Amino acid sequence: MLAASSSEAGSVTKEWKHKRNCAISPRQFVLFYLSLAAVSLGVALIAAWRGGWLVLPFTGLDLLVVGVAFVIHARHATDYEVIRLSPVSLVVEQRSAQRLTQFEFNPRWVRIDIEKPPRTRIVLRSGSRSITVGAYLAPHRRETFARELRRCLAQQA
Repeated sequence: MLAASSSEAGSVTKEWKHKRNCAISPRQFVLFYLSLAAVSLGVALIAAWRGGWLVLPFTGLDLLVVGVAFVIHARHATDYEVIRLSPVSLVVEQRSAQRLTQFEFNPRWVRIDIEKPPRTRIVLRSGSRSITVGAYLAPHRRETFARELRRCLAQQA
């Protein structure tokens, strides 16, 4: 969770950025896949050379399926959520794969609901609109974030 403050009137007074926890960089991910492909193809070529030629098509199919799974994973590796609070608005920006959505609320009308375990979720509600936030936070940090957001919203009022 990243929080930043600004003292300019009318500008963002608080900002939180939540991101997916990615263990390896995209470059490391590609290098891993290439090394996996090299080893798999090497073993398949040796098997084909010794008479097990059916190993080659199955190795190709295996690498294709693993490659598709890696592409799907990579599309979501940069997902994030940014919550910006200013005196006049609460803006939630969410990126999932290539889709970017943005919601704007009046900070004086926002209600924060926390669903209880096992699916601890933070729901922002204003009138008939609602949005779930904090999906990239660890479950034990969501209540702390909700309390901090409530405190900041109360200070805006």
